[in-house]
Amino acid sequence: MGRGRAKAKQTKVARELKYHSPNTDLAALQRELGGSGKSDHDFDDDYKEYVDDDDEDHDADDGPDNWSPPAR
Repeated sequence: MGRGRAKAKQTKVARELKYHSPNTDLAALQRELGGSGKSDHDFDDDYKEYVDDDDEDHDADDGPDNWSPPAR
């Protein structure tokens, strides 16, 4: 029975958001979307020491792979 007041408030807020948009700071938006200038290549180099590139651990002669699902 108390839903009427809550629904009225939600309707009021929704109407304000729809028809009265706040002033947008376009300069701040442009700075944010501009990024820091750091390329993806630089990002990859930061984490290169954690990447395991060698496939020696996963030879076919070693037996089943512990990470693969069991065969049915």
